[in-house]
Amino acid sequence: MKTEVLYNPNMHFEHQLWKTELAFWKDELKSFNNRLSELVTRWTNKDVVLKLEHYQNEFALHGGVIEDLEEIIKKHETQIAKQSKIDENTIDTELAIKHIKFRKCLEKQRKIYAELKKDFFLFLDQYM
Repeated sequence: MKTEVLYNPNMHFEHQLWKTELAFWKDELKSFNNRLSELVTRWTNKDVVLKLEHYQNEFALHGGVIEDLEEIIKKHETQIAKQSKIDENTIDTELAIKHIKFRKCLEKQRKIYAELKKDFFLFLDQYM
């Protein structure tokens, strides 16, 4: 079994990439919500309105998940900064374990978000 070694600068770099990705998701959600607003004015059909509400709820939930992920990254960055001040060359295994778990969590969230986007685009194809 291969042991993964994570150094603070590498974790920090990965955090920056994740923060950029999360910011992009936030922007996308704004666009998706704008699309929903357009559709609300076009449709009165009960089934369509229910689907609009469904996506509105999903986007709100995903927005909350993004905020949670950003908060975790922020806390992790604070821990890295504290640990780096103590001794740059020391590897904090607890910090590395948290980082790997978070990476897996983010990978899972990517799949969930991609599926939501795919479904929403199919919905837009049908009702735009």
